[in-house]
This record gives sequence, structure tokens and C-alpha cells, in this order.
Amino acid sequence: MVLLQFSWRRTIIFNILSWWYDSKYTTCAAQQTVITVFYMKQYVIDELRPKDYETIKAYMEENFSSSKVAGIYWIPLDQKILTKVQAEHTNCQPFYFAVDLEQNHMSFELLVRTINRVRCSCMGYATKKQRNWIIEFADLIFEKLEIKI
Repeated sequence: MVLLQFSWRRTIIFNILSWWYDSKYTTCAAQQTVITVFYMKQYVIDELRPKDYETIKAYMEENFSSSKVAGIYWIPLDQKILTKVQAEHTNCQPFYFAVDLEQNHMSFELLVRTINRVRCSCMGYATKKQRNWIIEFADLIFEKLEIKI
């Protein structure tokens, strides 16, 4: 199954009341817990078979650099489809998108980023042209490896 997933980043704050009892008095102190939930625009191919996962993993390890996190690969974006701002930011180049390969799915993040900086105006969600390139890139991997989806 192929899924084009669009979501947004949200921060959820919960106030939790904790009660402590002491023989002399009872106190109520409010504590604040912050839970941050990250959502990413992604092109997701799920329901991978175990054999397909192993084939894709071998291909990704052979052809692309991986991050320090297992299953995450950095794919360089084609220079021809950079935005004007990305082309001007030569210190930030090259630009990448991340691929997350899990046992049962493969996610292609639609966020174009640099590994040279954490934040910059040249980073952001893929343009329509870049998004189409990423999706075509993903589909070509499956076509090249002769994996039916």
C-alpha cells in the first residue's frame, strides 16, 4: 500500500496534579509535563515483506550514506531542482531528504534539509517539483529492485 501522508507538528502540554501527604499537612503541587509530538510530511510505502525489506536494506546501504540512527538514510537532492534560495546557499549544500526504512514500511520525508546546519531559510518542505522528484525516486527504487507494490 502506498500512502502520501501530510501531518503537522504539535506540542501538547499536560498539567498533572501530584499530591503528597505529610502527617502534619497535605500539599498539592502542580507539575507541568511537556510532550512534543512531531509529524512529518512523508511518502510512505507500507506492508513490506521481510524479503523485500532485506533487498531494500542491502540496496540502500550499498548506494547511500546512512545516519547514526539505524534505518535512516540521507539521499542527496538533484541540483537541477533546487529552489533559488537553496541554490544561493552554497555553504549549506548539498541538500538531502531522509529515508526511514523499517521492517514493514519505508518513509520518504518531504523535508529538504542540509546536514551542515540545524536551521536555515533554505531548509523546508519540498516544493511541488522536488516532491514529485522524491516520489519518482522512491518508485524507481522499487522498480529497479523488481519489488511489486
